[in-house]
Amino acid sequence: MKLEKPVTGGPCWAELGTSDLAAAERFYTELFGWRPETDPRQESGGYTVAHLGDAAVAALAPLHQEGQPVAWNVAFSVNDADAAAEAVRAAGGTLILGPLDIHDAGRFTVAVDPGGAAFQMWQPRGFPGAGLFNAPGTLGWVELLTRAPDRVTDFYTTVFGWSVNPSEYYTQWGVAGADFGGMMTMGDRFPPEVPSHWLPYFAVEDVDAMASVATGAGGSILMEPTSLPGGRRIALLKDPEGAIFGIYTAPEESRA
Repeated sequence: MKLEKPVTGGPCWAELGTSDLAAAERFYTELFGWRPETDPRQESGGYTVAHLGDAAVAALAPLHQEGQPVAWNVAFSVNDADAAAEAVRAAGGTLILGPLDIHDAGRFTVAVDPGGAAFQMWQPRGFPGAGLFNAPGTLGWVELLTRAPDRVTDFYTTVFGWSVNPSEYYTQWGVAGADFGGMMTMGDRFPPEVPSHWLPYFAVEDVDAMASVATGAGGSILMEPTSLPGGRRIALLKDPEGAIFGIYTAPEESRA
Protein backbone atom coordinates (compact mmCIF):
# COMPACT_ATOMS: atom_id res chain seq x y z
CA MET A 1 0.00 0.00 0.00
CA LYS A 2 1.05 3.59 -0.49
CA LEU A 3 0.44 4.40 3.18
CA GLU A 4 3.37 4.16 5.57
CA LYS A 5 1.34 4.67 8.75
CA PRO A 6 -2.32 4.79 9.82
CA VAL A 7 -4.21 7.84 8.57
CA THR A 8 -7.83 8.85 8.99
CA GLY A 9 -9.97 6.78 6.65
CA GLY A 10 -7.27 4.22 5.94
CA PRO A 11 -6.60 0.77 7.37
CA CYS A 12 -4.94 0.91 10.77
CA TRP A 13 -5.04 -2.59 12.21
CA ALA A 14 -5.61 -6.28 11.46
CA GLU A 15 -7.02 -8.53 14.16
CA LEU A 16 -7.52 -12.29 14.18
CA GLY A 17 -10.48 -13.76 16.03
CA THR A 18 -9.49 -17.35 16.78
CA SER A 19 -10.82 -20.42 18.57
CA ASP A 20 -7.32 -21.40 19.77
CA LEU A 21 -5.19 -18.47 20.83
CA ALA A 22 -2.15 -20.56 21.77
CA ALA A 23 -2.16 -22.36 18.42
CA ALA A 24 -2.50 -19.05 16.57
CA GLU A 25 0.48 -17.63 18.47
CA ARG A 26 2.61 -20.64 17.48
CA PHE A 27 1.56 -20.55 13.83
CA TYR A 28 2.01 -16.83 13.17
CA THR A 29 5.21 -16.63 15.19
CA GLU A 30 6.70 -19.37 13.02
CA LEU A 31 5.36 -17.73 9.87
CA PHE A 32 6.18 -14.06 10.44
CA GLY A 33 8.52 -14.01 13.42
CA TRP A 34 6.00 -12.11 15.53
CA ARG A 35 6.56 -11.55 19.23
CA PRO A 36 3.17 -11.89 20.98
CA GLU A 37 2.37 -9.99 24.17
CA THR A 38 -0.89 -10.80 25.96
CA ASP A 39 -2.66 -8.03 27.87
CA PRO A 40 -2.64 -9.23 31.50
CA ARG A 41 -5.83 -7.40 32.48
CA GLN A 42 -8.70 -9.82 33.08
CA GLU A 43 -11.14 -7.56 31.27
CA SER A 44 -9.01 -7.82 28.11
CA GLY A 45 -9.91 -11.49 27.79
CA GLY A 46 -6.51 -12.64 26.53
CA TYR A 47 -6.15 -10.01 23.82
CA THR A 48 -2.66 -10.44 22.38
CA VAL A 49 -0.70 -7.89 20.38
CA ALA A 50 1.95 -9.16 17.96
CA HIS A 51 5.16 -7.17 17.57
CA LEU A 52 8.06 -7.01 15.18
CA GLY A 53 10.86 -5.30 17.03
CA ASP A 54 9.21 -2.49 18.97
CA ALA A 55 6.33 -2.07 16.49
CA ALA A 56 2.85 -3.44 17.15
CA VAL A 57 1.74 -5.01 13.86
CA ALA A 58 -1.43 -7.08 14.46
CA ALA A 59 -3.55 -8.72 17.14
CA LEU A 60 -4.74 -12.19 18.06
CA ALA A 61 -7.91 -12.41 20.11
CA PRO A 62 -10.21 -15.14 21.42
CA LEU A 63 -13.76 -15.33 20.08
CA HIS A 64 -16.10 -13.29 22.26
CA GLN A 65 -19.55 -13.92 20.79
CA GLU A 66 -21.52 -17.05 19.96
CA GLY A 67 -21.43 -17.71 16.24
CA GLN A 68 -18.43 -15.44 15.67
CA PRO A 69 -16.36 -16.93 12.85
CA VAL A 70 -12.66 -17.65 13.02
CA ALA A 71 -11.42 -14.89 10.73
CA TRP A 72 -9.10 -11.97 10.20
CA ASN A 73 -10.70 -8.54 10.61
CA VAL A 74 -9.60 -5.18 9.23
CA ALA A 75 -9.99 -1.88 11.09
CA PHE A 76 -10.12 1.61 9.58
CA SER A 77 -9.10 4.75 11.45
CA VAL A 78 -11.73 7.44 12.15
CA ASN A 79 -11.62 10.76 13.95
CA ASP A 80 -14.95 10.23 15.73
CA ALA A 81 -16.28 6.71 16.24
CA ASP A 82 -19.79 7.88 17.11
CA ALA A 83 -20.08 10.10 14.04
CA ALA A 84 -18.67 7.29 11.88
CA ALA A 85 -21.25 4.88 13.31
CA GLU A 86 -24.03 7.28 12.35
CA ALA A 87 -22.54 7.59 8.88
CA VAL A 88 -22.56 3.79 8.54
CA ARG A 89 -26.25 3.65 9.44
CA ALA A 90 -27.15 6.51 7.12
CA ALA A 91 -25.32 4.88 4.21
CA GLY A 92 -27.13 1.55 4.61
CA GLY A 93 -24.74 -0.39 6.84
CA THR A 94 -25.43 -1.90 10.24
CA LEU A 95 -23.63 -1.88 13.60
CA ILE A 96 -23.02 -5.10 15.50
CA LEU A 97 -20.84 -3.78 18.35
CA GLY A 98 -20.13 -0.38 19.85
CA PRO A 99 -19.02 2.29 19.71
CA LEU A 100 -17.30 1.45 22.99
CA ASP A 101 -14.15 2.53 24.79
CA ILE A 102 -11.20 0.13 24.96
CA HIS A 103 -9.39 1.25 28.12
CA ASP A 104 -7.54 4.47 27.21
CA ALA A 105 -6.39 3.10 23.85
CA GLY A 106 -9.31 4.25 21.71
CA ARG A 107 -12.95 3.84 20.76
CA PHE A 108 -14.04 0.80 18.77
CA THR A 109 -16.92 -0.20 16.49
CA VAL A 110 -17.77 -3.30 14.47
CA ALA A 111 -20.00 -2.74 11.45
CA VAL A 112 -21.30 -4.56 8.39
CA ASP A 113 -21.48 -3.00 4.93
CA PRO A 114 -24.59 -3.32 2.70
CA GLY A 115 -22.99 -6.30 0.95
CA GLY A 116 -22.57 -8.22 4.18
CA ALA A 117 -18.83 -7.74 4.87
CA ALA A 118 -17.86 -6.99 8.47
CA PHE A 119 -15.22 -4.38 9.27
CA GLN A 120 -14.01 -2.41 12.26
CA MET A 121 -13.57 1.29 12.96
CA TRP A 122 -11.04 2.66 15.40
CA GLN A 123 -10.90 6.12 16.93
CA PRO A 124 -7.34 6.30 18.29
CA ARG A 125 -6.47 7.78 21.64
CA GLY A 126 -3.45 6.17 23.25
CA PHE A 127 -3.01 3.59 20.48
CA PRO A 128 -2.94 4.73 16.82
CA GLY A 129 -2.79 1.26 15.25
CA ALA A 130 -0.04 -0.62 13.47
CA GLY A 131 3.41 0.84 13.96
CA LEU A 132 4.70 -0.53 10.68
CA PHE A 133 3.24 -1.20 7.22
CA ASN A 134 4.64 -2.89 4.11
CA ALA A 135 7.66 -4.51 5.76
CA PRO A 136 7.95 -8.33 5.84
CA GLY A 137 5.51 -9.69 8.41
CA THR A 138 3.32 -6.59 8.46
CA LEU A 139 0.08 -5.49 6.84
CA GLY A 140 0.58 -4.25 3.28
CA TRP A 141 -2.81 -4.44 1.53
CA VAL A 142 -6.48 -5.03 2.32
CA GLU A 143 -9.04 -6.44 -0.07
CA LEU A 144 -12.83 -6.52 -0.04
CA LEU A 145 -14.50 -9.52 -1.65
CA THR A 146 -18.14 -8.69 -2.32
CA ARG A 147 -21.20 -9.63 -4.36
CA ALA A 148 -22.51 -6.05 -4.38
CA PRO A 149 -19.69 -3.92 -5.85
CA ASP A 150 -21.75 -0.91 -6.90
CA ARG A 151 -23.62 -0.68 -3.63
CA VAL A 152 -20.54 -1.01 -1.44
CA THR A 153 -18.54 1.45 -3.54
CA ASP A 154 -21.19 4.07 -2.79
CA PHE A 155 -21.16 3.02 0.86
CA TYR A 156 -17.42 3.25 1.51
CA THR A 157 -16.89 6.45 -0.46
CA THR A 158 -19.73 8.02 1.54
CA VAL A 159 -18.57 6.78 4.95
CA PHE A 160 -14.79 7.22 4.55
CA GLY A 161 -14.39 9.50 1.53
CA TRP A 162 -12.14 7.02 -0.26
CA SER A 163 -10.79 7.67 -3.71
CA VAL A 164 -11.64 4.97 -6.26
CA ASN A 165 -9.38 3.73 -9.03
CA PRO A 166 -11.50 1.31 -11.09
CA SER A 167 -10.55 -1.07 -13.87
CA GLU A 168 -12.39 -3.82 -15.73
CA TYR A 169 -11.39 -6.52 -13.22
CA TYR A 170 -10.29 -4.78 -10.05
CA THR A 171 -11.05 -1.60 -8.14
CA GLN A 172 -8.45 0.02 -5.89
CA TRP A 173 -9.30 2.11 -2.83
CA GLY A 174 -7.27 5.07 -1.66
CA VAL A 175 -7.07 7.95 0.78
CA ALA A 176 -6.54 11.12 -1.24
CA GLY A 177 -5.27 8.94 -4.09
CA ALA A 178 -2.83 6.88 -1.97
CA ASP A 179 -4.04 3.35 -2.70
CA PHE A 180 -4.17 0.94 0.23
CA GLY A 181 -6.49 -1.82 -0.94
CA GLY A 182 -8.88 -3.13 -3.50
CA MET A 183 -12.20 -4.79 -4.25
CA MET A 184 -12.93 -8.02 -6.06
CA THR A 185 -16.39 -9.13 -7.15
CA MET A 186 -17.29 -12.60 -5.93
CA GLY A 187 -18.44 -14.58 -8.95
CA ASP A 188 -19.57 -18.16 -9.52
CA ARG A 189 -16.27 -19.65 -8.37
CA PHE A 190 -17.13 -18.62 -4.80
CA PRO A 191 -19.55 -21.03 -3.09
CA PRO A 192 -22.77 -19.28 -2.04
CA GLU A 193 -22.10 -20.02 1.62
CA VAL A 194 -18.90 -17.92 1.55
CA PRO A 195 -19.89 -14.44 2.81
CA SER A 196 -18.54 -11.13 1.63
CA HIS A 197 -15.46 -10.28 3.67
CA TRP A 198 -12.36 -8.16 4.09
CA LEU A 199 -9.04 -9.93 3.61
CA PRO A 200 -5.65 -8.69 4.90
CA TYR A 201 -2.44 -9.27 2.95
CA PHE A 202 0.88 -9.41 4.77
CA ALA A 203 4.18 -8.57 3.07
CA VAL A 204 6.81 -11.32 2.89
CA GLU A 205 10.27 -11.64 1.35
CA ASP A 206 9.42 -14.79 -0.63
CA VAL A 207 5.83 -15.91 -1.25
CA ASP A 208 6.75 -19.43 -2.34
CA ALA A 209 8.98 -20.07 0.66
CA MET A 210 6.39 -18.64 3.05
CA ALA A 211 3.63 -20.82 1.60
CA SER A 212 5.84 -23.82 2.29
CA VAL A 213 6.44 -22.65 5.87
CA ALA A 214 2.68 -22.25 6.37
CA THR A 215 1.90 -25.80 5.30
CA GLY A 216 4.72 -27.14 7.46
CA ALA A 217 3.24 -25.28 10.44
CA GLY A 218 -0.19 -26.82 9.96
CA GLY A 219 -1.79 -24.32 7.59
CA SER A 220 -2.94 -24.87 4.02
CA ILE A 221 -2.78 -23.13 0.66
CA LEU A 222 -6.04 -21.88 -0.86
CA MET A 223 -4.43 -20.20 -3.86
CA GLU A 224 -0.99 -21.28 -4.99
CA PRO A 225 1.68 -18.59 -5.38
CA THR A 226 0.74 -16.57 -8.45
CA SER A 227 2.47 -13.75 -10.31
CA LEU A 228 0.41 -10.68 -11.19
CA PRO A 229 1.01 -7.98 -13.80
CA GLY A 230 3.56 -5.49 -12.51
CA GLY A 231 5.71 -8.08 -10.76
CA ARG A 232 3.73 -8.68 -7.59
CA ARG A 233 3.45 -12.29 -6.40
CA ILE A 234 0.64 -13.41 -4.08
CA ALA A 235 -0.84 -16.46 -2.40
CA LEU A 236 -3.86 -17.13 -0.19
CA LEU A 237 -3.35 -19.20 2.93
CA LYS A 238 -5.51 -20.70 5.67
CA ASP A 239 -4.25 -21.05 9.22
CA PRO A 240 -4.80 -24.25 11.25
CA GLU A 241 -8.06 -22.92 12.73
CA GLY A 242 -9.47 -21.86 9.35
CA ALA A 243 -8.75 -18.11 9.12
CA ILE A 244 -7.87 -16.96 5.59
CA PHE A 245 -5.26 -14.32 4.78
CA GLY A 246 -3.05 -13.29 1.90
CA ILE A 247 0.69 -12.87 1.50
CA TYR A 248 2.50 -10.93 -1.20
CA THR A 249 5.90 -9.88 -2.42
CA ALA A 250 6.19 -6.54 -4.21
CA PRO A 251 8.64 -5.99 -7.08
CA GLU A 252 12.03 -4.71 -5.96
CA GLU A 253 11.60 -1.22 -7.42
CA SER A 254 8.40 -0.62 -5.44
CA ARG A 255 10.22 -1.54 -2.19
CA ALA A 256 13.04 0.92 -2.71
